[in-house]
Amino acid sequence: MPFFRQDEQLQTMGNSLLETIWEKFPALGRHQIALTWIVYDPPVPVNTGGAISAAEFWQYPVRGFSYRGVERIFPASIVKLFYLVAIHEWLEKSMAATSAELERAIRDAIVDSSNDATSLIVDVLTGTTSGPELPPAPFATWQQQRNIVNRYYQSLGWEELESINVNQKTWGDGPYGRERAFLGELMDNRNMLTTNATARLLHAIVGGVAVSSGRSQAMMNLLKRNLNGVELSSPTDENQVSGFLGGGLPPNAQIWSKAGWTSQVRHDAAYIEISEQQPCLVVVFIEGKVNGQNREILPFIGQQLALLTP
Repeated sequence: MPFFRQDEQLQTMGNSLLETIWEKFPALGRHQIALTWIVYDPPVPVNTGGAISAAEFWQYPVRGFSYRGVERIFPASIVKLFYLVAIHEWLEKSMAATSAELERAIRDAIVDSSNDATSLIVDVLTGTTSGPELPPAPFATWQQQRNIVNRYYQSLGWEELESINVNQKTWGDGPYGRERAFLGELMDNRNMLTTNATARLLHAIVGGVAVSSGRSQAMMNLLKRNLNGVELSSPTDENQVSGFLGGGLPPNAQIWSKAGWTSQVRHDAAYIEISEQQPCLVVVFIEGKVNGQNREILPFIGQQLALLTP
């Protein structure tokens, strides 16, 4: 069963939101956006500091709206959310040992969206390293190890995770050597996520039930974004607020988020609290070269969400 239930009110509001987006940005095709929106009705079961047990948390009904929420889309740096939860699981189960360097990498991968930091995390998670191409037998073993994070997420039994792929590092220029071979000639082994899968994982983090309440809170601390005084030193800088959902929120809002972007996509996944409004969680994936470079779409969506009162 999906982790949220759809209702008529949110369906109407979600459809209206999409029409408003397409009217504002006519270059954005109907097949170039995917969106999952969760609204938390009182009593709000999230951001409680781990006051609710996992068993109790998953019994709380939440309302949601989804548009193309099951479509597999290249996630860019959104995948770092999945590596964040996985590395905390490994540390919790003593499958990996903490160190100052690993802690630095975890922080930089989420706070600054560093690809180099993410590379270390993937190495620790999988016991593999990048490098030259390998002979067939060692390469088969290497690939088996690299799929351990996929096996972990499949073991959770969440239907939203059935179609995802999270076995690739994130890159600046792109993969080389064994990494390029692993990607596949047609890049058919790319990371792939859906907005529904991403929403459920973020829902678990915000709910305090991802790995443990303490580790969920540590993840939340890294995802917290500052909306006040955010400035860019150049148009090419990214801070995961300007040009993303947080860029359209009012000053009294709080946001915990992870963005992802390339020249072809622009995504954001966020939990949002605004004074005197119900908290919400929203995941938006935007595709297409023109749209991926448009820094106004996601702030506009954030602004519109702030005006909605389900």
